[in-house]
Amino acid sequence: MKNRIFTGWSFRRVLYLAMGIAIMIQGIHDKEWVWLLPGLYFAAMGLFAFGCASGNCFGGDCTVTQTEKNKQ
Repeated sequence: MKNRIFTGWSFRRVLYLAMGIAIMIQGIHDKEWVWLLPGLYFAAMGLFAFGCASGNCFGGDCTVTQTEKNKQ
């Protein structure tokens, strides 16, 4: 778990973490407690590198390789 938190940082992960924290702070400031859940979700995506913030699937590489179509 430590390895996932401290390595592999990208702009996308930082952005997800920052926006998640901003959403939580805004929700607390406005006393709209329902915004804590989405903010926590986005911050966790950035911190733990899962979902869209990781750039690929958690279990492995999800890149799609293009194949040459058969010419007939």
